Amino acid sequence: MKLFKEDISYNDISVLSEGTGDKKRMYIKGPFLQAEKVNRNNRVYPQAIMDKAVDQYVKEYVQANRALGELNHPAEPVVNPERAAIMTTELTKNGIYYEGKAKVLSTPMGKIVENLLEDDCTVGVSSRGLGSLKPNPREGYNEVQEDFVLTTAADVVFDPSAQSSFVEGVYEQAEWIYESGMFRAVDLEEQRQRLLKAKRKELMEVKIQMFESLMKNLISK
Repeated sequence: MKLFKEDISYNDISVLSEGTGDKKRMYIKGPFLQAEKVNRNNRVYPQAIMDKAVDQYVKEYVQANRALGELNHPAEPVVNPERAAIMTTELTKNGIYYEGKAKVLSTPMGKIVENLLEDDCTVGVSSRGLGSLKPNPREGYNEVQEDFVLTTAADVVFDPSAQSSFVEGVYEQAEWIYESGMFRAVDLEEQRQRLLKAKRKELMEVKIQMFESLMKNLISK
């Protein structure tokens, strides 16, 4: 599975402040995800596939208060808690969009976001997901397939133009699988060499191990 990110236009994200005194908290709100339309990365998420992925994410992450997001563009599918800056608290469908609301956390990274917002810096959000793509040569875009899983609804980004090319390069070079309860990157060349080096009596066992890893990934969805 490939890891890819999608940025949302900065003009669509608003900043809210709720509560009073010591209980006052800052939130960001706006469209976090989009289906059906070709996005700036030349990808299309069919509505049914996005609906399924978001429903699963809401149940497993938003409702469990663990829908965390980081500051800027990480190159892994899941959040590093040490870099958590926001937590998505709402994610609701609105036509082809999913409107999100995220609380700015009191973590070190969250404080950076809070201070920048207080100084009127403009923010955007970027989602992360894992899946495969099917090219549509006639229309000239790539369509996200049914194995798509949403891993992070929103990271906070400030300057996507300076980082997106690098991050996309990292994402497109990696292949990810779900193994032992976590996603991990797979070096495809390493797997090929593993097969080539396996002794004849070990070859079937190696193939079975690789097949079982693949099946775990599919079943987890």
